[in-house]
Amino acid sequence: MVLDTNIVLDLLVFADPATVPLRAALDAGRCQWIATRAMRDELARVLHYPQVAKRLAFHGVTPPEVLSRMDALVLRWEAAPPKAPVTCKDADDQIFIDLAVAFKARLLSKDHAVLCMAKRLRALGVQAHSAFSSETV
Repeated sequence: MVLDTNIVLDLLVFADPATVPLRAALDAGRCQWIATRAMRDELARVLHYPQVAKRLAFHGVTPPEVLSRMDALVLRWEAAPPKAPVTCKDADDQIFIDLAVAFKARLLSKDHAVLCMAKRLRALGVQAHSAFSSETV
């Protein structure tokens, strides 16, 4: 599975109840989270955005703690894959698409720019979802 930054924030910072099944599947080894260093770097950058920093403070979590949580859950760190044959309107989301296409992985994203590509991604062997469910394992 490839998780975009918003899903990671929901999972590791905001404890969104919708991520409970995802966390359980990761903890039980029913799915494998793959990521690149660029994805980790993006998360590190986003954690310092003022609106996110306020939420971190509210939840009593620091950026290094969030990154440590990510490190503990990512099962495979991959090198940056080649550019996928489809291009996302949001350049920041391209890294998630490229990795998902390279590994024909499921892609969890809340980003409209990614989700509107679901049909094109499906043709490339990628299932794009906005939430995790038993069907996405």
